[in-house]
Amino acid sequence: MPSSAYRSKTLAAWLALALGSLGLHRLYLHGLRDRLAWLHPLPTALGLLGLWRMRTLGQDDRLAWLLTPVLGLMLSAGMLTAIVYALTPDERWDARHNPGHAVVPTAWGAVLAAIAGLLIGGGVLIGTIAFSVQMFFEWQLRAAAPL
Repeated sequence: MPSSAYRSKTLAAWLALALGSLGLHRLYLHGLRDRLAWLHPLPTALGLLGLWRMRTLGQDDRLAWLLTPVLGLMLSAGMLTAIVYALTPDERWDARHNPGHAVVPTAWGAVLAAIAGLLIGGGVLIGTIAFSVQMFFEWQLRAAAPL
């Protein structure tokens, strides 16, 4: 007889895709006592603060330079988690998250979450890297410019 509620792989993947930067997928899987889930909102909020500063104060705000990529990394981490969840074999998923339950095969929902995670996560990660490299080189040019 199962000792806990059933945890859907498809739902966990979509939660990671949509709200993974806030850690809601971990709360779904591990409950409110999961310490890692509670660590997600802080860097996401810092990244949003950086984005707000960038829009309000412009690109010359150095704190925004540092904080904005944090948001991109948190979003990318959520997308990667969605991909990992969606591509985990059903037997391994159920053995880890649903002990005592029968193996339930997943349909296309998990596959679509993996595809969306790859598309969105790849774009976000490439954008984050491009932004960070651009800001670094602009900083280098300013440091090397004569006063």
